[in-house]
Amino acid sequence: MIDAAMKLFVEHGFEVVTVADIARRAEVGRTTFFRYFIDKQEVLFADEEQHHEALVSAVGHAAATLAPIGASLDRAGHAGHAGLRALVGSIAEHTRWLAERERLISGDPALLARSLLKRRAYGAAAIDVLERHGADRETAVLAAAVRQACYEAAVALTGAEPERLPGAVEAAFERLSARGANVRDD
Repeated sequence: MIDAAMKLFVEHGFEVVTVADIARRAEVGRTTFFRYFIDKQEVLFADEEQHHEALVSAVGHAAATLAPIGASLDRAGHAGHAGLRALVGSIAEHTRWLAERERLISGDPALLARSLLKRRAYGAAAIDVLERHGADRETAVLAAAVRQACYEAAVALTGAEPERLPGAVEAAFERLSARGANVRDD
């Protein structure tokens, strides 16, 4: 159903395609469609639960080895980085339509709002895991926000091409690190 929907969205535009169109292309009934998705918008976010789990699991594992994190932005950042690597790996492996999906989302205010809410949920989940491993609130929030910014930068710089996304995320982290920072000696 996802492939059928994405092909239709790309061919005709998101707004024009109906659930009936998707069901017909996928050779299923409307009832079957609604067993898997609450609406056609959710087709674009079909892999979110899997990606969310990859992020939470990796942040939790890394944070457990670094606990208690306390006010250490370095430890919280390391755990967040591990989570983002897992998230991007999951996206690159399982989201064939990422570039097309991002174009559709960025062209539709309602989809963009839904996407931003889902991305914020990733950040909130990372914050929760970091706090459960002893990070103070400020440290957890800052670490998650920096990781989110690296992801957003990588998506923008790669056009959301799944095969380029992991390298772009790592490049963003490298630029933020002490080794990659452009520091002026004035």
